[in-house]
Amino acid sequence: MSIVLIRGAILYITVIFAVRLMGKRQLGELQPSELVITILVSNIATLVLEDLNIPLIVGITPVIALVCFEVIMSWITLKSQRVRAIVSGRPKIIITNGKIDREIMNALRFSVDDLMTALRGNNIFDIEEVQFAIVETTGILSVLKKPEYETPNRKDMGIKLKASDPPQVIISDGILLEKSLENTNHQKSWLDSILKEKKIKIEDIFIMTADRNGKYYIIENNLIGKETPR
Repeated sequence: MSIVLIRGAILYITVIFAVRLMGKRQLGELQPSELVITILVSNIATLVLEDLNIPLIVGITPVIALVCFEVIMSWITLKSQRVRAIVSGRPKIIITNGKIDREIMNALRFSVDDLMTALRGNNIFDIEEVQFAIVETTGILSVLKKPEYETPNRKDMGIKLKASDPPQVIISDGILLEKSLENTNHQKSWLDSILKEKKIKIEDIFIMTADRNGKYYIIENNLIGKETPR
């Protein structure tokens, strides 16, 4: 049992390292080559855990080799559009000018149900609202609505607002995130003055967010939220 636990821990660390090396993507956003590598890595790791007669190095070596191969292929596809098209394919326009391209649907083996499901995933329940739609290489459907069905934005209504970055978490579970504080253009002295005014310590704060304008929001460890703009 201890051997299985040790093997499992080593493989867990190896697979985590491998996934981190491949980069950050959600499962639904994986390119075909990345999905293949992910499946192969999981199968290889399972074999080593199921059969203790297989040396651990036999399981780790192909995992690292496959991930290195994927990183090399990613670099090649980054430099070559032709290789990128072969490995990952190209996006396919399935609706243009409000009209469905039946040939593209057949080529993608996209049924009407598949199309409607993808549209509902984009909060569109009436296909008449669609001006343009494209199937990405990951299989995700990106949709542009017709102008008359688009939600008006502030620019359409003539409302002018100054653009600003969203608030960032500067204290998380009693720990100061100095990089986030720096990104909001605030000094430690600014934070100290707020904590002194509130009569609390960093250790007493569960979450604190702040933006570049000096507006902040504090949730103390007793889960009572307090918001005070400068």
